[in-house]
Amino acid sequence: MITSRRGFLRALGAGTAAGVAVPWPLTDHLRTARFEPSRPGQDDGLIRLNSNENAYGPSPKVVEVLKSSIGSANRYPRMEYNSLAERIAAANRVRPEQVLLGCGSTEILRMAAFAFVGNGRQLIQPSPTFEAIEHYARAAGSEAISVRLTPAFAHDLDGMLARATTSTTLVYICNPNNPTASLTPRKDLENFISKLPASTFVVIDEAYHHYAGQSGMYASFIDRPLDDERVIVARTFSKVYGLAGLRLGYAVASPKIIQQMRKFATEDNLNAMVTQAAGSALDDTDGINDFILRNTDDRQEFFNQAMARALKPIDSHANFVMMNTFHPAEEVIQHFRKNNVLIGRRFPPMDTYIRISLGRPEEMRAFWRAWDALPYPKHSMQH
Repeated sequence: MITSRRGFLRALGAGTAAGVAVPWPLTDHLRTARFEPSRPGQDDGLIRLNSNENAYGPSPKVVEVLKSSIGSANRYPRMEYNSLAERIAAANRVRPEQVLLGCGSTEILRMAAFAFVGNGRQLIQPSPTFEAIEHYARAAGSEAISVRLTPAFAHDLDGMLARATTSTTLVYICNPNNPTASLTPRKDLENFISKLPASTFVVIDEAYHHYAGQSGMYASFIDRPLDDERVIVARTFSKVYGLAGLRLGYAVASPKIIQQMRKFATEDNLNAMVTQAAGSALDDTDGINDFILRNTDDRQEFFNQAMARALKPIDSHANFVMMNTFHPAEEVIQHFRKNNVLIGRRFPPMDTYIRISLGRPEEMRAFWRAWDALPYPKHSMQH
């Protein structure tokens, strides 16, 4: 049984991930944050910096709800589906009929693919990006067209627009993008969407929305919606909420689009524990803010450590970082694996770049120890 976005890709032979980590002194807000002490991870001794998970979550409030929900594990949560959709709708200031729940946002991507592509139709996406929707589109008989990111690691919207035809029925935008953690400016996206063929739907994957912050560059298409029924926004509880293992995602779109996608939903696609935990996670504003602050500090410390080594990672707007090693990525990944650190897999065509999910301080110290032990001349990694 495939239980995660990454599990799906591994099942399709997209390869496995490998990762790394390292620590340093905690900042003041981390010392006083209202979190439980570090909890042990899996007992295989591996440090997991490979799947962009929240290394600290879920929050203590959500953990308490999870503990109390175990007794409902023998029941299908069918009656909770509508109430959860209503809570998510209220949190996003939309109507419940605009919300569709899924087994992680990966199922949302599957529903969108099967609803809007197929034989004789095209999907256009950036490259590299999160590939799940491409695999689903191909499974539906669609052609998938990949357009390489710009030198600034934004979506090449002009290049994508140039490939769009009346056969292009779906465009995938991941913003911030995975694996690069980079942003494509909101105004550019709006201009791009306005020029697409009228028959083209757009999935905007906002899995890393909470880490992006608000700026002239970024605004969510849920928080600042377009008056355009072709836009479908995907969100997940796998990142800032720390519930990747419980699998919950959702789409926000027009009621008509939601009904079209719902036809391809898995029956009983939610589990009893997540229907209860999700509401608590949504309500735990302090917990969410603490996670965002922790990520901001951890991300800044990563860049501090990188700069101390004359490294220049891609500017990150997520909970992971990508940087050029100037050596074959697979070799670097295997080096970290030998040091019990898993980092992200190789992401063609960026074959010398590695993706590192941000972990706890002690995990990140281990990452940098492994980095410093790489058997490469340091000057050749400081281009």
